[in-house]
Amino acid sequence: MSSLARTERSVLEHLDLYIGGQWVTAADGRRFETIDPYVGHGWASVADAGPADVDRAVQAAQDAFAGPWGKMTGAQRARLMIRLAEIVERDISELAKVETRDNGKLIRDAEAQVAQLPQWLRYFAGLADKINGEAISDAHPNFFVYTRREPIGVVAGILPWNAPLVLMMFKLAPALAAGCTFIAKPSEFTPASTLEFAKRVDEAGFPPGVFNVLSSSARETGASLVAHEGINKVAFTGSVQTGVAVAQAAAAHLAPTTLELGGKSPQLIFDDADLFAAVNGVVAGIFAATGQMCHAGSRVLVQRTIFSEVVDRVVARARQIKLGDPSLPETEMGPISTGNQFARVKDLLKSALQEGAVAACGGKADPELGGFFVQPTVLTNVRPEMRVMREEVFGPVVGMMAFDTEDEGVAIANDTRYGLAAGIWTNDIRRVHRVAKRLQTGTVWVNSYRAAAPSVPFGGQKASGIGRENGINSINEFTETKAIWVELSGERRDPFRIG
Repeated sequence: MSSLARTERSVLEHLDLYIGGQWVTAADGRRFETIDPYVGHGWASVADAGPADVDRAVQAAQDAFAGPWGKMTGAQRARLMIRLAEIVERDISELAKVETRDNGKLIRDAEAQVAQLPQWLRYFAGLADKINGEAISDAHPNFFVYTRREPIGVVAGILPWNAPLVLMMFKLAPALAAGCTFIAKPSEFTPASTLEFAKRVDEAGFPPGVFNVLSSSARETGASLVAHEGINKVAFTGSVQTGVAVAQAAAAHLAPTTLELGGKSPQLIFDDADLFAAVNGVVAGIFAATGQMCHAGSRVLVQRTIFSEVVDRVVARARQIKLGDPSLPETEMGPISTGNQFARVKDLLKSALQEGAVAACGGKADPELGGFFVQPTVLTNVRPEMRVMREEVFGPVVGMMAFDTEDEGVAIANDTRYGLAAGIWTNDIRRVHRVAKRLQTGTVWVNSYRAAAPSVPFGGQKASGIGRENGINSINEFTETKAIWVELSGERRDPFRIG
């Protein structure tokens, strides 16, 4: 990088909290720096929220829910969501640059992800005026019974650092459509893009308090938000350990949760697959986004008759991957997003090699680029019991194993505590349906990998989480059902007899 570029990147941006439609400093005046993982130093000074700011944000969200937002019809909410979609569409490049700066995501990937946000807003805007109850015709003689679906209230969205805007939108769009208000708590490592998004919410004209952002470097702030009795629903994406703690804290005041907790996703490549497409899918599944995806295809299982050929092809492609500045369009892989995660990836690589794995390529931090860069790594001679094959690496590291039969491949694929996603590569349509049915995952991609749409449910089985995001039914996660009984006969009733 040139000295000029480094100088430009050293200027600190100044970002505050967004609460009740206002930009405010933290109650105690604290601030923290968010780090540009490419250059390894702070690039933005961010307000550091504490418990007092949580109280402010919850009150603002409650006021909006009880006030102008709560009085709007679904059609009125939809108009604001569509206006926000138009603004985001206008500002794709600007929002993508902020996210790339904050977490090291490739600019081409960041732009593609931000470009999807308007799809989510428009899809759920289309559902906002279609949230209907039902009439129950034969519940009881002399009664007319019907149900209403009403917004659950104030939602806390706890966001990860790997894809803050997209994974926020999985939660925010259905919440807004349902009529809820929202408090976003971005990761301490990547708060900037969420705060930039708040500027667009403000411009779109949402009532104050509908959307709030609490950036913070302190774990106590997130814990205070989740445990706050004014929070009616928690939607979380992150690690299993933190997800369990979030669920426990929310359960203490009976707030329901949806949890998306990551995975150890397999890709099964059968001997009749299109190998060019399959290798491309392996690269997309583990080296895109530097492997920092909850659904990363980090276990590649290949039928033995083609195992050596597939390994050779994956290694050849991995060695061609261009590492470097994520803001440049020609770069194919950027740095690990945080120093802590960089250390974890190196530790798992060290463990794998000590346990007997062989690095067919990569296997260590990049000696030329330094910083948080890890070489694209392909491991062979791995076994299912190795740490690297059981724990979520969240880095550009894939373990490749051979299998003989379909049954064996499925058994290895399911031999994990996780169950988020899987890939199948075959041209046998009967095998597709057999294997897809048997895989214990929330998503199965066939002859492709890493695709999403607002209309398709996303979530996991086993330790990969609770509930589903996206799809028509996800809006139910943000509503409560109320049953209403209307007595029709006017007759006097025995007060000591039910019915």
